[in-house]
Amino acid sequence: MKKIKFIILISFSIIAISCNQKSPKEHNWEYLFNGKNLDNWVAKINKYEVGDNYKNTFRVKDGKIQVVYDGYDGKLDDRFGHLFYNKSYSSYHLKFEYRFLNEWLEDGPIHTYRNSGIMFHSQDPKTILKDQNWPISIEFQLLADADKGERPTGNMCSPATEVYFNGEVSPKHCISSSSKTYPYTQWVKGEIIVYKDSIIKHIIDGEKVLEYSKPHIGGKVVKNFDPAIKIDGKALTEGYIGLQSEGQGIEFKEIKIKRLNSI
Repeated sequence: MKKIKFIILISFSIIAISCNQKSPKEHNWEYLFNGKNLDNWVAKINKYEVGDNYKNTFRVKDGKIQVVYDGYDGKLDDRFGHLFYNKSYSSYHLKFEYRFLNEWLEDGPIHTYRNSGIMFHSQDPKTILKDQNWPISIEFQLLADADKGERPTGNMCSPATEVYFNGEVSPKHCISSSSKTYPYTQWVKGEIIVYKDSIIKHIIDGEKVLEYSKPHIGGKVVKNFDPAIKIDGKALTEGYIGLQSEGQGIEFKEIKIKRLNSI
């Protein structure tokens, strides 16, 4: 009898330990990056066809996705690019960590220095034309310290899109967040909470730094797009997630997502 009780006790202990050690997927979290390779990701770089990861711009090293330019001969030449996950998402909570690398192609626009981003609610990468410079999307902009001045991170930029901020359509291409300025060498935790085409929240290191709503197609910035895709006024209810390359080295890890119910 004592032996049976002992076995039962051990069994309950194992179950309890298992419950406390559930993976993110068991908690409805799904890792988008497996830490080993770029399976389920596809590159789209300006001047190249979708799927052409020019000069191995996006690569995996030490369990991180890196954006590097050692094959570019020191020239960006407007080859802005993105690495897209191959699923479209609507309402979700995205988490990731990033830090900048000490590499910048100086022929790029000055604002690209220690500047990158994560695009979301993006058009399907298959619909991005060969010479289209940016995807129609919303950008969670990533910045780090520069020579002087404050540079908050977790900002919002809007290539060929618009959002409502403080109750009205924002006239700005980028809206600054309330985050502090981070050293470029520091790992920073970012989060995006998206409820379809209603509320969107930007979070940095656990603190909400920006909130806006009603993302829709509109505005400028994007060039050489397919007019059939850019339908101004169309609500952005879903889209693809992409990691940006615009001449600044950066690396990402712990990229995971949890689907949410719409509000």
